Amino acid sequence: MAINLVKGQTIDLRKNDKGEEFDLSQVTIGLGWDVRQQKSGGFLGKLLGGNKEADYDLDAIAFLLDSNGKVADLGRTVQTSDGRQVGLYQGDVIFFNSQKHPSGNIWLTGDNRTGAGDGDDEQIIVRLNALDPKYDRIVFLVTVYQGRQNGQHFGMVENAFIRAVDARGREIAKFTMSGDTAYNNMCGMIFAEVYRKDGGWKFRALGNPERSDNFVEILRQYTYQ
Repeated sequence: MAINLVKGQTIDLRKNDKGEEFDLSQVTIGLGWDVRQQKSGGFLGKLLGGNKEADYDLDAIAFLLDSNGKVADLGRTVQTSDGRQVGLYQGDVIFFNSQKHPSGNIWLTGDNRTGAGDGDDEQIIVRLNALDPKYDRIVFLVTVYQGRQNGQHFGMVENAFIRAVDARGREIAKFTMSGDTAYNNMCGMIFAEVYRKDGGWKFRALGNPERSDNFVEILRQYTYQ
């Protein structure tokens, strides 16, 4: 049975307290969320379409950190097919414009732009056992795309969760949060981290809110620059 974590709790990913061992050759970090339904404005409001909510586009991101807790390789800048300049490409930051690490050992499966449906809305998959020893820690975060512009934040999100699932599909741990006043106007969230310890991997539930909806601003606290 998976462990339901509370903020700040740390567990061993290799096995639980009942001695059940997990296969870390490939671990899925699944993230999900629901948007809190706004109260109806009545028949007239529905008729006028005044209660229509914009879709919430929450983006999952991962930072691969070295033993100093920093992102050592910020990647490079490339030009996309539509002429845009995109930075952080093929570095130690996994996000919507650079979904697969050059090593092939960590990748983002795709971008769910609404959070609709059951189960994971986004997934980051990591081959922990194959990860280069220079990577000591992985931080997982989520930002609300254009949250500031659209007036969207984690206070409006319910049942946001992060979970770890082993290579055999067994859920190891899950950390769930519901939106409350503490998350109002917070457009980013550092959800959790996994880190090396005694030859294995630990998982820590964080739940640290950030005001910014731009993960690059959050990234600054994890860089040498």
